[in-house]
Amino acid sequence: MATWNSRGLRGSTLEDLINRSNEQYLEKGLALIQKIPTPITPIKIDKENRHITLAYFEQKSTVDYIGAVQGIPVCFDAKECSSDTFALQNIHEHQVAFMEAFEKQGGISFLILYFTSRDEIFYLPYDKMRFFWDRAKDGGRKSFCYGELDVNWCLKSGHGILVPYLDALQKDLERRD
Repeated sequence: MATWNSRGLRGSTLEDLINRSNEQYLEKGLALIQKIPTPITPIKIDKENRHITLAYFEQKSTVDYIGAVQGIPVCFDAKECSSDTFALQNIHEHQVAFMEAFEKQGGISFLILYFTSRDEIFYLPYDKMRFFWDRAKDGGRKSFCYGELDVNWCLKSGHGILVPYLDALQKDLERRD
């Protein structure tokens, strides 16, 4: 049974940036994207600070975010990486299966990756993520390097949007046509 403790807060910086971006997209009428909470059952609670210090996951999560952009269903997961190598063990099989099923239903799936040491955020289209995933499953590298990413998918904040993934989503849609 998987458990959660303070390590579960990893990724909160990126999620905060995405949450604020999602609020701005909603205010502008561009997208409705919601954070999907992971259901947990608390085991230990620090009563003085009213914080959960140990819990277990009730079920496997799907992805971090799901919603619609101008009528297009989207789902994505947010991942942080402190080095130039992203370990594929940070993506779970049930997440890949969910993203694949989502794509088969006409939705768009992707990852948003934050390389903290470089302070760079990337949009990783589903097919590229799947390439890395399948390569590992076929006995290849169990990770991918920063250098394997296309710099054209790097997200640069602008126009008041901290994580402007809609620009990359548009590019992703155009290449699929």
